[in-house]
Amino acid sequence: MTTTPIEAVDRALAAIARYGRPDLEARLRQARARLEDDRVRLLVVGEFKQGKSMLVNGLLGAPVCPVFDDVATSVPTVVRYAERPVVTLVRGDSRIEVPVEELAAYASESGNPGNAERLDHVEVGIPRPVLAPGSDSAGLELVDTPGVGGLGSVHGAATMSALPTADAVLLVSDASQEYTAPELEFLRNAVAVCPNVACVVTKTDLYPDWRFIASQNKSHLEAVGLTPSFFTVSSTLRWHALQTGDQDVNRESGYPPLVTYIRKKVLGEAESLARRSTAHDVHAVLDQIISSLRAEESAQSDPASAQALIDELSAAEQRAAGLKERSARWQQTLSDGVADLNADVDYDLRDRMREIVREAEESIMDGDPTKIWDQFTKWVQDAAASAVSANSVWATQRARWLARRVAEHFDSEREQTLPSLQTSSGDPLRSVRALEVRSDEKYGVGGRLLSGLRGGYSGLLMFGLLGSAIGLSLINPISIGAAVLLGGKTIGDERKRIVQRRQNDAKTALRRYVDDVTFHAGKESRDVLRAMQRDLRDHFTALAEQLKRSLQESIQSAQKSVKASSADRSARLKEIAAELAVLEKVRAEVTS
Repeated sequence: MTTTPIEAVDRALAAIARYGRPDLEARLRQARARLEDDRVRLLVVGEFKQGKSMLVNGLLGAPVCPVFDDVATSVPTVVRYAERPVVTLVRGDSRIEVPVEELAAYASESGNPGNAERLDHVEVGIPRPVLAPGSDSAGLELVDTPGVGGLGSVHGAATMSALPTADAVLLVSDASQEYTAPELEFLRNAVAVCPNVACVVTKTDLYPDWRFIASQNKSHLEAVGLTPSFFTVSSTLRWHALQTGDQDVNRESGYPPLVTYIRKKVLGEAESLARRSTAHDVHAVLDQIISSLRAEESAQSDPASAQALIDELSAAEQRAAGLKERSARWQQTLSDGVADLNADVDYDLRDRMREIVREAEESIMDGDPTKIWDQFTKWVQDAAASAVSANSVWATQRARWLARRVAEHFDSEREQTLPSLQTSSGDPLRSVRALEVRSDEKYGVGGRLLSGLRGGYSGLLMFGLLGSAIGLSLINPISIGAAVLLGGKTIGDERKRIVQRRQNDAKTALRRYVDDVTFHAGKESRDVLRAMQRDLRDHFTALAEQLKRSLQESIQSAQKSVKASSADRSARLKEIAAELAVLEKVRAEVTS
């Protein structure tokens, strides 16, 4: 019978209970808590109105996520297992439980337009077997993300920042058209930081040419070197099959292969990873106890060689103590790496923002920015969101590379399991003020008339006086023509002045907005890297302390064996053999 990860940890805890090692017991209890609390996080993403919410409802067999004819989801909706239906609003550290029937009032665009309630996300708990954790499997957590504005939009930046926290991603796109450039760009970023990415084409019941669209989408993926799993589904047929129990319709809906993928690929790989991580923790703990017993066994068997063993263990203990010093190689690698990474991430973000400013200012100088302000604002916001997202993905990749390098420098002879790194951030654009420009100065017909009269009067008066010097009247053909010409020139000059002022105001507003984005995004990235640095420092410091204590106990046992009598040594050797047999049995069970 296969041992589950939690059972393996429990057996290891029972096996080491007699040795008085609270540090090692704490490590195993942390591993057990991680197994109990960890959920497999499945992120459902896509452009707006692509059928994401219907897909989640179809997977769960329950109308969990609100679906309307207009743009539906306005707040990320996290669906997980609960004994009873419950809806919780999350805003910062605040958690407020509300009636289930009020879900649409907070999670949908019609009830909470533009997330006016400023919610981080909405948690929905329902009693569904597909979400429930089992004795040998983790629980599933589905996240229905907002699609308003597209994957390259400001809302899409929040989705991008959530990528590093996801165990799997489903990119949802309906069969009405082929993949867009933002969707392909999102897939490239998702594949870079997430272990499992799949594509789902929805609404196959609505579009007769869905097979052609699916074929074209696969070609686009191959063209950019992406090979994610690919599914075509109809949520309408799925819902009909769930209501009627018609298995033929269910197969026609395309959902069975997708469900199999989630169970075997997503949940299965998460379970495999949990087993490997658990086996590593258990082996590391048991190996320290076994090493101590082996050292004592060697000393008890041959007291004459005990001093050599003590010297060897003392040298190893000093090396372990050195791992805790700031001068240790892994400490220097971590400190220097984070400093370099902070500088590189900041430079990358500023460079992307400078390029946006250059392109935007060229667009502003082409004419009156107020005439294209709505389109210009959307382009700048989407470009900034895309830059922040790309910067975040790149920072995540670099941070994970640094973590592996630190682990190698800590102990190059054996593989180290890294802690759960806090490489995910919140939405850095949430606190950014909107891109706005003054629009109080109008230049309508009245303004142009006044400017023309002012310039025309000056021309009429100036040339009329000059004409009077040669015997002409104040108002003559020359003065009238000059009035018309100067009036037109004044109107043109005033228009240029106003346009130039609007351009300057637009550039000022642009730079203010980009500075705001850079400030908040930079703060998020620095916070993420500091959290990662603390996690790695605490993790490896704890490992060094555990190793040092194990070696100290081995030294003490070896020293005691020198003073023990022959009878005591014989009795102790039998005890050691029995203890080693128990520990090796537990170790073998974990490995199997």
